[in-house]
Amino acid sequence: MLVGVGFALLPLSTDLYLAALPTLRREFATGVAEVQLTLSVFIAAFALSQLAYGPLSDRYGRRPVLLAGIAIYVAATLFCALAPSIEWLLAGRFAQAVGACSGQVIGRAIVRDVHGAQGAARMLGYITAGTALAPVFGPAIGGLLTVAFGWRANFALLAIVGALLLAAAARLLAESNVHRDPRATSPGALARNYAALLADRRFTGHALCVAASYGGVFAWISGSAFVLIESLGVPVAWFGVWFGLSVIPYVAANLVTGRMVTRIGPHRILRVGVSVALGAGLLLAGLALAGVHNLPALLLPVALYLFATGLNLPCAMAGAIGPFPKLAGTASALMGFMQMATGAAVGVTVGRLHDGTPVPTALAIAAMTVAIAAAWLSVVPRTATSTAS
Repeated sequence: MLVGVGFALLPLSTDLYLAALPTLRREFATGVAEVQLTLSVFIAAFALSQLAYGPLSDRYGRRPVLLAGIAIYVAATLFCALAPSIEWLLAGRFAQAVGACSGQVIGRAIVRDVHGAQGAARMLGYITAGTALAPVFGPAIGGLLTVAFGWRANFALLAIVGALLLAAAARLLAESNVHRDPRATSPGALARNYAALLADRRFTGHALCVAASYGGVFAWISGSAFVLIESLGVPVAWFGVWFGLSVIPYVAANLVTGRMVTRIGPHRILRVGVSVALGAGLLLAGLALAGVHNLPALLLPVALYLFATGLNLPCAMAGAIGPFPKLAGTASALMGFMQMATGAAVGVTVGRLHDGTPVPTALAIAAMTVAIAAAWLSVVPRTATSTAS
């Protein structure tokens, strides 16, 4: 339960205030690209911070590092709620991400510690299904809060969630790291560990699948408010409903993964997920380029892509971390860095190319599905008969 809430800090922090993005642009008298930086800066900081959290948790244990991260999150979220300008909000978002990323990096390592390589994919499927409720309901709640109380109320709610999580973790969370490495944070050991992971195709292939999958998700997250509200005329109060409907297949796919992975193996699930993702991405791009700009033409392919992502992410994450029990934190951190760095780059690109139509968002998602397929092909030869299945 605590690990699941820790995982949810990321989607809550990116999705809850999505409906407020056009409001932020008006209040701070700035452009779409600058407002979208509040998402991309968050993801970039999230990416960089993971490189520290993983080795720190390998050396000092999961519990103390997680508690410190959540405390940073609460303080930074309160700062965001009080930000007087877009520049101060960007600074707050950077610090908020530094705290939030502890939940996912250390959460993945705890799952690996407790459930082992084979059980990790199943548990990650269930956890991500639960945390996927954040993007289902978060934008709708955020839209209502924005209409009723203004955009700052979103960050006030996030601070309350973070404070409750900190109190619960301090009271209930036990230490799970039984392979503490006193050399995990030394520069030489870090370089060797990262080099060893990057040289292993089991890690790089699965981690690139994770990165590209999240790149497509973040293209939708960063572009959805402007596409739905400004391009297609969806009211702010209804934005969260449509966004949430597009995410429901993601929840369903994670539940399917959790139930089926021990029976048919993550390798076969990934094969299906990658194929579905590629088809959805190409369909979305084709409709957008053909000028078919309406809710069904946008949301149906996006929903299909997110269904595929719910199959791909838990299996690819487990495939990247599972073979490395003594480097679970470091592997989780490096994979997470690749994931979030890709998301940040895609978010900036979508913001810069925004032209008032769904085309930039659609093309970004399609490009990521091609990258997913390429990453999958790079890992198939080694994993088809080994640890992935």
